Amino acid sequence: MLFLSALIRINHLSALTNSGSRLSLTRRFTHLTFDCYGTLIDWRSSVDYYLGSLLQLKGLSRGVSMHATYVKLEAEQEGEYKPYREILRDTAILVAKHFGLSLTDGEAQEFVDTIQDWEPFADTRDSLRALGARGYKRIILSNVDRDLLEKTVAKNNLEVDGYITAEDVGSYKPSVGHWTRFFEEYKVSKRETLHVAQSVYHDIVPTTELGIANAWINRYAEQKPAGVNPSWILPNLTCLLDVLD
Repeated sequence: MLFLSALIRINHLSALTNSGSRLSLTRRFTHLTFDCYGTLIDWRSSVDYYLGSLLQLKGLSRGVSMHATYVKLEAEQEGEYKPYREILRDTAILVAKHFGLSLTDGEAQEFVDTIQDWEPFADTRDSLRALGARGYKRIILSNVDRDLLEKTVAKNNLEVDGYITAEDVGSYKPSVGHWTRFFEEYKVSKRETLHVAQSVYHDIVPTTELGIANAWINRYAEQKPAGVNPSWILPNLTCLLDVLD
């Protein structure tokens, strides 16, 4: 437990003090909402590998990091809704341009087509299965097209109880459309909901503003931004199981 306590940052300290037990805080949750790409699926490694390989054929040097550029350019594409496959395509073209390279629409589409091959993190399948066995409802809220997410879920055998996509709500997180639809569809309260995600910008900030408890899955050991206070900061989903035990 000492090791676990060192990993977990709990910001609901007053609630814990009043209850005298972590159990009374965590067991209230009935529904766990998850971001998918970056939280369940290794989005960063997949983009680096598939888009990186494509750009290396165009002359990008090996070892050049394009992650920060990709994140920035993709976020800019998500302001006004258009299908996510178009965002992937257009972002790939813009990333290439940033590095002085060029991709045709067809070449960028090759990158889009790899999304079904993006692999889950090592702890994803077992953690989702264990959470389901404990009675939690597991709902994905994802910035993606519905058919792309369905392929990801099916190919990787992800045990979930439902999903809501950007295509369903016509907007991208951090806009609140996913959560609005979730509460309308599943008829649960904020108090019964825990959102689990890796992206501070897309997920942790908006859920904090909405008053929804959240667990930041800090898979890349990033520094917590100033003014951002997740309910929990955890390195992986295995630690989430410990928190909810």
